[in-house]
Amino acid sequence: MKIQIDTLAYTNRLCWLPPEQKLLFASVLLIISAFGHSFIQVMIALWMTIWTVIYAKIPSKTYLKLIYVATFFWLTSLPALVINGIDISHLNLVEKDSIAGLNFGNYYLYLSHHGVVQSWAILTRALASLCCLYFIILTIPFTALLQTLRRIGCPVIITEILLLMYRFIFVLLSTASELWVAQQARGGYRTFATGIRSLALLIGQLLKRTIDNYRQVSLSLESRGFNGELRVWHPYRYHQSKRYIIEAIFGCALLIALEWGQNAGMVTRI
Repeated sequence: MKIQIDTLAYTNRLCWLPPEQKLLFASVLLIISAFGHSFIQVMIALWMTIWTVIYAKIPSKTYLKLIYVATFFWLTSLPALVINGIDISHLNLVEKDSIAGLNFGNYYLYLSHHGVVQSWAILTRALASLCCLYFIILTIPFTALLQTLRRIGCPVIITEILLLMYRFIFVLLSTASELWVAQQARGGYRTFATGIRSLALLIGQLLKRTIDNYRQVSLSLESRGFNGELRVWHPYRYHQSKRYIIEAIFGCALLIALEWGQNAGMVTRI
């Protein structure tokens, strides 16, 4: 896999920090971003980027690829948010909301001011939440994350499902990459029709190989006396950092104060 998320989680510069500390920090910021204004969400996204790229030394190219993938989904939904249509006889109802528009027969298509504001709010909230999520994924090994969830009382069945899903995601991506390279080497995507047939074969083979891999995993677990719980050993080699703790507490307090100040200002204006 080109983006080696699991490798980065074990080799980043913050791997020595306790996973509980990093998980709590990202969770608090995630809660703040869920209820904060756009300015606070942008600040959270920038701050988490500093922690991930500068403090943890995650390659900026890899981090930007992950951000780009998430932003692409936002771009696909952007036209539905900002472009509205109305019957031309009701044009007076959208005069304040319309930024620019065109007439198409009896309909008027226009760029909505409310839609632009809404799309910006969705983008900032999504970026802030994703930056918090990427910080957890890129700085905490998945086995350590599962052990942390178990210690705080998460049901074992949920952690087991998460572990199996996490493993099969990488198996799925690796298998798809191997099949795609083999088809490319045989000219399977030279034309559109050939590409469609090759894609259908790839999906079929991917499903078959995934099922075969699942059966092999099930047999290997049974042969090793699997009793319903997967135990993963992980050495506890963590130590606290007063500097990071103080910075995290001060930063979260500052963001909450800024959010409270914005809410107080809005109430005063009203």
